[in-house]
Amino acid sequence: MPDTSIPLRVVGEALGEARGETAPVPGGLPQGLQRLDSRVLFQGSREVVIHHEGADYRLRLTSNGKLILTK
Repeated sequence: MPDTSIPLRVVGEALGEARGETAPVPGGLPQGLQRLDSRVLFQGSREVVIHHEGADYRLRLTSNGKLILTK
């Protein structure tokens, strides 16, 4: 199966942020904390797999618009 993962740097650029830099966000996010738009992360699907430290986690969008993360 081909690797369809998207580097977070690319996701950040898609959100209009400068390469690797955190853009100031109204609402007072702490410095260095990044905000990702779920629409960019999901890219039209209802589930994504996040690979973290050798394990896969599924992030699902419910019919009520809630997020559920499972291992």
